[in-house]
Formats: sequence, C-alpha cells, structure tokens
Amino acid sequence: MRIGRVTWAAVGLAMMMLAACDRAVPPAPPPAAAEVSDEATGHYCGMLLADHEGPKGQIHLASRTSPIWFSSVRDTIAFLRLPEEAKDVVAVYVNDMGSAQNWKQPEAGTWVDARAAWFIVDSKMRGGMGANEAVPFATEAAAESFRAEHGGKLARLDDIPDAYVLGPVDLTSTMPGAPVAGDGAPADAGQPTGGHGAADAQGHSPHPDH
Repeated sequence: MRIGRVTWAAVGLAMMMLAACDRAVPPAPPPAAAEVSDEATGHYCGMLLADHEGPKGQIHLASRTSPIWFSSVRDTIAFLRLPEEAKDVVAVYVNDMGSAQNWKQPEAGTWVDARAAWFIVDSKMRGGMGANEAVPFATEAAAESFRAEHGGKLARLDDIPDAYVLGPVDLTSTMPGAPVAGDGAPADAGQPTGGHGAADAQGHSPHPDH
C-alpha cells in the first residue's frame, strides 16, 4: 500500500508540473520609444534624420537591442510591408504630429504606437526628401483637424495601400507642403504609380529616401 501511495503522489506531482507548463507565459512588454540622437541615420537613405523634415519612425526588433530609424513614416511602413525585411518586429513608433509643435523636427516625447495611430495620406504636406507622407496622429480628432487644413484621407495603418508606401513618387518639388492632387496640381502629382514590383521594373527605388 505504501508503494501505491508513492505512485499516486508521483502521478499527482507530474500532473501539476504539466499543468504549470501549459500555462501561457505572459509576453514581455514592448520596448519604449527611443529618442532620436544626433547620430541616428535613416535605414534606407543612410542620412542623418536631422537632415530630413517631417515625422520620423522607429522599429524595434527582437533580434537587436537598438531601434531601426527611418527618416519618414512612409519608409517605416514600407519596412513592414517588404517581404525581404526582418519580421521579428516587437514595436513600431511614429511621431504624433498632433502633439508635435515643430513639423521639421518633431520634439522628444511625441511618439505613438503606429498600430494605434490614425494617419492622413494624400495631404498637401510632404515628408522626408519631399515625398508624399502618411502623417500620424494619436487621436482621430487630431487627424481630422489636420485633414481639414491640409486635405487628404483618413486611414489606419493596415488600410494604407502598399502602392502608397512602395511605389515611386514624383519628387519634382522637394519642399514640404508642396501642392499635390486637389491643390491645383495634376491629378497624379506626388502619387505612386505602382507597387513594389512595378517600381523595380521601371528601375526606381520603392523608397523615397533611397
């Protein structure tokens, strides 16, 4: 009988251990947004972020300790869409232009999770290298206020078309705030003309800063 008790105790202990192993381990919290240093360079352009105007982006990967920097939100989203880029993304932050006071260089502390942000695309405002930009905001109200002044369309991250961030753009004017469609410009001014494959076939880079 003593052996039987020991056997049942061992079985009970094993079952408890299995139950503990089956419990889902809570995921680690995502890393906090970093602040742009004087040496931060764009992933695609290799230039200092300080040399580009407009909202910026940063992507954190599980496989590296420092963030990947982007001189535009458009490039940030392109990284997420391109199949050849790393997929171990743990956090994506973009500048909240509703809280930023300086369009050229958004201040420290103006970051928002890109997956929770609201974006205005096709507005009159341009981002890094004068390319069409997806302007991010922490709230829908702030995005709508920007749209009322600068035009464009409201979108969430997953709703932004691939062609908007991967297609070639018209860089005839490199000044932020250059007119685009709906502001006296041709209907296709500043608009991408195709997806990633189409851009490659024409010999253009899919990235505005590349």
